[in-house]
Amino acid sequence: MPIDPAPAPPPDFVPLTKLPHFDPRAVPVIGIDSHLPAVAPERLAPERLRERFRAPPSWTPELRAEPRFTDREVAQASVLVPVVMRGPTPTVILTERTTHLSTHSGQIAFPGGRRDDTDTDAAHTALREAHEEIGLADRHVEVIGHLPTYTTGTRFVVTPVIALVDPGHELTLNPHEVADAFEVPLAFLMNPAHHHRHAIEVGGQAREFFSMPYMQGRTERFIWGATAGMLRNLYRFLAA
Repeated sequence: MPIDPAPAPPPDFVPLTKLPHFDPRAVPVIGIDSHLPAVAPERLAPERLRERFRAPPSWTPELRAEPRFTDREVAQASVLVPVVMRGPTPTVILTERTTHLSTHSGQIAFPGGRRDDTDTDAAHTALREAHEEIGLADRHVEVIGHLPTYTTGTRFVVTPVIALVDPGHELTLNPHEVADAFEVPLAFLMNPAHHHRHAIEVGGQAREFFSMPYMQGRTERFIWGATAGMLRNLYRFLAA
Protein backbone atom coordinates (compact mmCIF):
# COMPACT_ATOMS: atom_id res chain seq x y z
CA MET A 1 0.00 0.00 0.00
CA PRO A 2 1.55 3.35 -0.94
CA ILE A 3 2.20 5.67 1.96
CA ASP A 4 0.91 8.75 0.17
CA PRO A 5 -1.13 8.28 -3.03
CA ALA A 6 -1.65 12.02 -3.43
CA PRO A 7 0.01 13.58 -6.51
CA ALA A 8 2.92 15.98 -6.16
CA PRO A 9 1.85 19.57 -5.54
CA PRO A 10 2.26 22.28 -8.16
CA PRO A 11 5.15 24.68 -7.44
CA ASP A 12 2.90 27.45 -6.11
CA PHE A 13 0.78 25.25 -3.85
CA VAL A 14 1.09 26.01 -0.13
CA PRO A 15 -0.63 24.66 3.00
CA LEU A 16 -3.95 26.28 3.77
CA THR A 17 -2.66 27.33 7.18
CA LYS A 18 0.22 29.24 5.55
CA LEU A 19 -2.11 31.43 3.50
CA PRO A 20 -2.35 35.01 4.79
CA HIS A 21 -5.47 35.50 6.90
CA PHE A 22 -6.73 31.97 6.18
CA ASP A 23 -9.67 31.07 8.41
CA PRO A 24 -11.11 27.55 7.96
CA ARG A 25 -14.38 28.77 9.48
CA ALA A 26 -14.86 31.03 6.46
CA VAL A 27 -14.49 28.22 3.90
CA PRO A 28 -17.94 27.38 2.46
CA VAL A 29 -19.78 24.38 3.88
CA ILE A 30 -20.89 22.18 0.99
CA GLY A 31 -22.73 19.61 3.08
CA ILE A 32 -23.60 18.27 6.52
CA ASP A 33 -23.97 14.50 6.90
CA SER A 34 -27.10 14.51 9.04
CA HIS A 35 -28.50 11.73 6.83
CA LEU A 36 -26.00 9.27 8.33
CA PRO A 37 -26.87 7.51 11.62
CA ALA A 38 -25.07 8.43 14.82
CA VAL A 39 -23.21 5.71 16.69
CA ALA A 40 -25.59 4.50 19.40
CA PRO A 41 -24.56 5.62 22.92
CA GLU A 42 -24.38 2.05 24.22
CA ARG A 43 -21.72 1.26 21.58
CA LEU A 44 -19.48 3.95 23.09
CA ALA A 45 -19.27 2.24 26.49
CA PRO A 46 -15.73 1.10 27.43
CA GLU A 47 -16.37 -2.64 27.12
CA ARG A 48 -18.10 -2.20 23.74
CA LEU A 49 -15.12 -0.19 22.50
CA ARG A 50 -12.74 -2.90 23.71
CA GLU A 51 -14.82 -5.54 21.94
CA ARG A 52 -14.83 -3.57 18.69
CA PHE A 53 -11.04 -3.37 18.60
CA ARG A 54 -10.62 -7.01 19.69
CA ALA A 55 -12.81 -8.16 16.80
CA PRO A 56 -12.80 -5.40 14.15
CA PRO A 57 -15.52 -5.35 11.50
CA SER A 58 -14.92 -5.28 7.77
CA TRP A 59 -14.68 -1.60 6.95
CA THR A 60 -12.89 0.94 4.76
CA PRO A 61 -11.39 4.20 6.03
CA GLU A 62 -13.00 7.17 4.33
CA LEU A 63 -9.89 9.35 4.45
CA ARG A 64 -6.27 8.24 4.05
CA ALA A 65 -4.18 11.13 2.65
CA GLU A 66 -4.40 14.87 2.14
CA PRO A 67 -2.99 16.65 -0.94
CA ARG A 68 0.66 17.14 -0.06
CA PHE A 69 2.20 20.56 0.29
CA THR A 70 5.88 19.62 0.22
CA ASP A 71 8.27 17.12 -1.35
CA ARG A 72 10.17 16.45 1.88
CA GLU A 73 10.62 12.89 3.10
CA VAL A 74 7.71 11.32 4.94
CA ALA A 75 7.95 11.06 8.73
CA GLN A 76 6.24 8.47 10.90
CA ALA A 77 4.11 9.88 13.72
CA SER A 78 1.40 8.85 16.16
CA VAL A 79 -1.41 10.58 18.00
CA LEU A 80 -3.29 9.42 21.07
CA VAL A 81 -7.08 9.47 20.86
CA PRO A 82 -7.78 9.57 24.63
CA VAL A 83 -11.34 8.51 25.47
CA VAL A 84 -12.05 9.47 29.08
CA MET A 85 -14.37 6.95 30.74
CA ARG A 86 -16.85 9.38 32.27
CA GLY A 87 -19.69 6.97 32.99
CA PRO A 88 -22.41 6.99 30.31
CA THR A 89 -20.94 10.09 28.62
CA PRO A 90 -17.33 9.36 27.59
CA THR A 91 -15.32 12.30 26.30
CA VAL A 92 -12.24 12.81 24.12
CA ILE A 93 -9.28 14.94 25.20
CA LEU A 94 -8.16 17.41 22.55
CA THR A 95 -5.53 20.12 22.64
CA GLU A 96 -5.10 23.56 21.15
CA ARG A 97 -1.56 23.90 19.79
CA THR A 98 0.43 27.03 20.52
CA THR A 99 0.65 29.57 17.71
CA HIS A 100 4.45 29.60 17.35
CA LEU A 101 4.82 25.93 16.31
CA SER A 102 6.14 25.31 12.79
CA THR A 103 3.36 22.91 11.75
CA HIS A 104 -0.39 23.03 12.50
CA SER A 105 0.08 25.97 14.89
CA GLY A 106 -3.02 27.10 16.73
CA GLN A 107 -5.06 24.15 15.54
CA ILE A 108 -7.13 21.67 17.54
CA ALA A 109 -5.24 18.39 17.68
CA PHE A 110 -4.76 15.11 19.49
CA PRO A 111 -1.66 14.86 21.65
CA GLY A 112 1.04 13.25 19.57
CA GLY A 113 4.01 13.77 17.30
CA ARG A 114 6.93 12.36 15.36
CA ARG A 115 8.26 8.91 16.16
CA ASP A 116 11.65 8.79 17.90
CA ASP A 117 14.27 6.16 17.14
CA THR A 118 13.90 4.89 20.70
CA ASP A 119 10.13 4.30 20.39
CA THR A 120 9.19 0.64 20.17
CA ASP A 121 5.90 1.06 18.30
CA ALA A 122 3.13 3.52 17.43
CA ALA A 123 1.54 3.24 20.88
CA HIS A 124 4.88 4.03 22.54
CA THR A 125 5.16 7.21 20.45
CA ALA A 126 1.59 8.29 21.25
CA LEU A 127 1.96 7.68 24.99
CA ARG A 128 5.35 9.41 25.17
CA GLU A 129 4.07 12.45 23.29
CA ALA A 130 0.90 12.63 25.40
CA HIS A 131 3.02 12.62 28.55
CA GLU A 132 5.36 15.29 27.15
CA GLU A 133 2.57 17.54 25.86
CA ILE A 134 -0.17 17.30 28.47
CA GLY A 135 1.36 15.32 31.34
CA LEU A 136 -0.96 12.33 30.89
CA ALA A 137 0.60 9.47 32.89
CA ASP A 138 0.73 5.99 31.35
CA ARG A 139 -0.82 4.46 34.47
CA HIS A 140 -4.11 6.16 33.65
CA VAL A 141 -4.16 4.94 30.02
CA GLU A 142 -5.31 1.65 28.50
CA VAL A 143 -4.46 1.31 24.81
CA ILE A 144 -7.18 -0.72 23.06
CA GLY A 145 -6.17 -0.46 19.41
CA HIS A 146 -5.37 1.80 16.50
CA LEU A 147 -6.80 2.98 13.19
CA PRO A 148 -5.16 2.89 9.75
CA THR A 149 -2.62 5.63 9.06
CA TYR A 150 -3.63 9.10 7.94
CA THR A 151 -1.08 11.05 5.87
CA THR A 152 -1.14 14.81 6.34
CA GLY A 153 -0.29 17.38 3.69
CA THR A 154 2.91 18.08 5.62
CA ARG A 155 4.03 14.46 4.99
CA PHE A 156 3.44 12.99 8.43
CA VAL A 157 2.17 9.41 8.28
CA VAL A 158 0.08 9.38 11.44
CA THR A 159 -1.16 6.31 13.32
CA PRO A 160 -4.16 7.14 15.55
CA VAL A 161 -3.82 5.11 18.77
CA ILE A 162 -7.13 4.67 20.61
CA ALA A 163 -7.01 4.52 24.40
CA LEU A 164 -9.32 4.55 27.41
CA VAL A 165 -8.37 7.03 30.12
CA ASP A 166 -9.21 6.90 33.83
CA PRO A 167 -11.28 9.98 34.73
CA GLY A 168 -9.05 10.42 37.80
CA HIS A 169 -6.13 11.52 35.62
CA GLU A 170 -4.45 14.90 35.97
CA LEU A 171 -2.97 17.02 33.19
CA THR A 172 0.04 19.32 33.20
CA LEU A 173 0.33 21.23 29.92
CA ASN A 174 3.65 21.90 28.21
CA PRO A 175 3.30 25.63 27.47
CA HIS A 176 5.76 25.42 24.57
CA GLU A 177 3.47 23.08 22.63
CA VAL A 178 -0.03 23.27 24.12
CA ALA A 179 -2.08 26.40 24.75
CA ASP A 180 -5.09 24.54 26.14
CA ALA A 181 -6.63 21.09 26.65
CA PHE A 182 -10.33 20.31 26.83
CA GLU A 183 -12.83 17.46 26.47
CA VAL A 184 -15.56 16.92 23.88
CA PRO A 185 -18.31 14.30 24.31
CA LEU A 186 -17.55 11.25 22.19
CA ALA A 187 -21.24 11.03 21.24
CA PHE A 188 -21.03 14.52 19.70
CA LEU A 189 -18.04 13.53 17.59
CA MET A 190 -19.62 10.24 16.53
CA ASN A 191 -22.79 11.97 15.25
CA PRO A 192 -22.44 12.88 11.53
CA ALA A 193 -25.02 15.65 11.98
CA HIS A 194 -22.00 17.53 13.40
CA HIS A 195 -19.69 16.65 10.47
CA HIS A 196 -19.43 19.60 8.08
CA ARG A 197 -17.87 19.27 4.63
CA HIS A 198 -15.90 22.25 3.31
CA ALA A 199 -14.43 22.90 -0.15
CA ILE A 200 -11.91 25.47 -1.38
CA GLU A 201 -9.60 25.89 -4.39
CA VAL A 202 -6.04 27.05 -3.79
CA GLY A 203 -3.27 27.31 -6.37
CA GLY A 204 -5.39 25.52 -8.93
CA GLN A 205 -6.04 22.52 -6.67
CA ALA A 206 -9.36 21.64 -5.08
CA ARG A 207 -9.20 20.89 -1.37
CA GLU A 208 -11.94 19.44 0.81
CA PHE A 209 -11.93 18.90 4.55
CA PHE A 210 -14.24 18.08 7.44
CA SER A 211 -14.95 20.22 10.46
CA MET A 212 -16.78 19.44 13.69
CA PRO A 213 -17.40 22.80 15.41
CA TYR A 214 -18.11 22.31 19.11
CA MET A 215 -19.39 25.03 21.44
CA GLN A 216 -17.94 24.76 24.94
CA GLY A 217 -19.91 27.40 26.76
CA ARG A 218 -19.22 30.55 24.77
CA THR A 219 -16.01 29.17 23.27
CA GLU A 220 -16.07 27.58 19.82
CA ARG A 221 -13.67 24.67 19.45
CA PHE A 222 -13.23 24.45 15.68
CA ILE A 223 -12.07 20.88 15.04
CA TRP A 224 -11.01 20.50 11.41
CA GLY A 225 -8.40 19.12 9.02
CA ALA A 226 -6.43 16.03 9.99
CA THR A 227 -7.99 15.80 13.46
CA ALA A 228 -11.52 15.84 12.02
CA GLY A 229 -10.43 13.39 9.32
CA MET A 230 -9.19 10.85 11.86
CA LEU A 231 -12.37 11.29 13.91
CA ARG A 232 -14.39 10.68 10.75
CA ASN A 233 -12.51 7.41 10.24
CA LEU A 234 -13.21 6.47 13.87
CA TYR A 235 -16.90 7.10 13.18
CA ARG A 236 -16.78 4.80 10.13
CA PHE A 237 -15.04 2.12 12.20
CA LEU A 238 -17.54 2.25 15.06
CA ALA A 239 -20.58 2.54 12.78
CA ALA A 240 -19.60 -0.38 10.52
